[in-house]
Amino acid sequence: MTRPSQARLDLGALRHNVALARELAPRARLMAVVKANAYGHGAVTMARELEPRVDALAVACTEEAMELREAGIRCPILLLEGVFEPGELPIAAEAGLWITIDNEVQLQWLEEASLPQPIGCWLKIDTGMHRLGALPAQVAGFYQRLLSCGKVAGTPVLSTHFASADELHSPQTWQQIELFEAATAGLEGLRSAANSPATLAWPRAHYDWIRPGFMLWGNSPFAEAQPQAEHLRPVMTLTSAVISVREIAAGECVGYGASWQAQRPSRIATVTIGYGDGYPRTATSGTPVLVNGRRATLAGRVSMDMITVDVTDLPPVAIGDPVVLWGEGLPVGDVARHAGTIGYELLTRMPMRTPRVIIAD
Repeated sequence: MTRPSQARLDLGALRHNVALARELAPRARLMAVVKANAYGHGAVTMARELEPRVDALAVACTEEAMELREAGIRCPILLLEGVFEPGELPIAAEAGLWITIDNEVQLQWLEEASLPQPIGCWLKIDTGMHRLGALPAQVAGFYQRLLSCGKVAGTPVLSTHFASADELHSPQTWQQIELFEAATAGLEGLRSAANSPATLAWPRAHYDWIRPGFMLWGNSPFAEAQPQAEHLRPVMTLTSAVISVREIAAGECVGYGASWQAQRPSRIATVTIGYGDGYPRTATSGTPVLVNGRRATLAGRVSMDMITVDVTDLPPVAIGDPVVLWGEGLPVGDVARHAGTIGYELLTRMPMRTPRVIIAD
């Protein structure tokens, strides 16, 4: 027998979400972001499914890229943060990786590097995120140095990143779009700005490359309803099962710290899932849980291996009944809001303890 907690990964949903991104930006190339172990889904497995369907992949660092290369992934892979030391550059060039240049030091490293072959390069521009990127006033100079250094394959791609594209009415995104277009005016080369929220909701930002990540895993990046995001299908469904059911009297407490007290005679189901399996300890009482496909609520603190759920208002619940913690029928964002975080964190923090079960169709 095996513990029933598992993350079920629907590859059909992944293909659907890729097709949606293609449909939304039909003239753009698609770079799928698979950093952080493909947002907790398994980088190698997801990259193998994505490779024939996308134009490139993106990761955070050389280590993530080399894991994919060693697994046989051959499509272009962009290092979103560039390299962290000059010794990475020959490795990246030999592996056919693309690098990001976002500051003077990285540019100097490239100019001084001895490479086995020219390397694909993206020039990142800071249009308001103020995290990484050349300042708009530096762009023309950086661009010319990249063209003249003899180390760059082809023409650099010009890119930026949005700070507030998930806020549908934020003026900052329009400001960043306008600044990006002004900073790159007159420069040859493809352009890229659209992350997941911009792919879904800001078509002017699609340009030549889109870079969806979170949306590919079937989750909305928005706190409110958005028409295109409604078509996404979750790839990961975190599931488990009921292992105990008990009746408690009004006034009785449940779980560590006695933080939840029954206000009426109640039925409590114990589920074998906890923060050791990636379910957030910060989830509060009232967090939604699906038991037999019906919504119930968390009752008491999350333990390392178990949670307790108030199923008083549900039809009879028995040991072995299926439970969904997030995914099909229960968006991860709904759980995240009760846990004081975002769905991105819940997915990427999924530990290896939780088995991934692949659903191919």
